[in-house]
Amino acid sequence: MAFFLLVVIIAIVLGIIGFAVKGLLYLLVIGCLLLAADLVWGAMRWARHHRRPAR
Repeated sequence: MAFFLLVVIIAIVLGIIGFAVKGLLYLLVIGCLLLAADLVWGAMRWARHHRRPAR
């Protein structure tokens, strides 16, 4: 869980820097892609964790 939060924080910081500094739009793109990938990874992990037990 700590790794997930760390990656989300890094993505947000990269997005803010990429938005604020002219010419660093690629950081905004990297931040958005990193956030999307992290959310997909978290959703897959959550779905796998909440499966019904086998009988």
